[in-house]
Amino acid sequence: MTGTVESIHIARESGEPVEAVESVEAVAGAGLRGDRYFDESGTFSDGMPRGITLIEAEALEAAERDHDFTLEPGEHRRNVTTRGVALNHLVEEEFRVGDAVCRGVELCEPCSYLESLTKEGAVSSLVHRGGLRAEIVETGDLAVGDSVEQL
Repeated sequence: MTGTVESIHIARESGEPVEAVESVEAVAGAGLRGDRYFDESGTFSDGMPRGITLIEAEALEAAERDHDFTLEPGEHRRNVTTRGVALNHLVEEEFRVGDAVCRGVELCEPCSYLESLTKEGAVSSLVHRGGLRAEIVETGDLAVGDSVEQL
C-alpha cells in the first residue's frame, strides 16, 4: 500500500490557524519541528508526544460528497493530507512518510474542539474518517509529493 503526501500543515501555537509548508522535519519522540505539539503547547498536550496526524484526501472528498461538508486545506488541523493510502489500516503498523518512520497509534476521530474551530458538521461528517494519530519512531524529513508506504 503506497500513497502520496498531498499537503503538510502546522500550527505554531494552540488554536492558531494552520500554515501550509512544503517540508518539515519529523523528530522521533517529539513531533514535527515548528508545530504546536513539538514543544507540548497544543490543546491536547498531556506530557505524551503527539507525533504526527494524517488524514486522507479521499475522506475529505467523501465528507463533501456525503454530507455537503467542505473544509479548506489544512482546516481539518491534521498535519499531513495523503492520497492513495488507507490510513485506518495503519493502526499498530509501521509506515514511512518521506524519510521518517512512524507507527500508527489510534484513529484520530473528530471532536467538538475541531468543530469549534471550523464549523458545525465537522464531527458527524468525519466520524471514522478523521485520520490517524501516529508516533514518530525514526527522525526524517518529509515533503509534499513524498511517498507514504507501509513497512
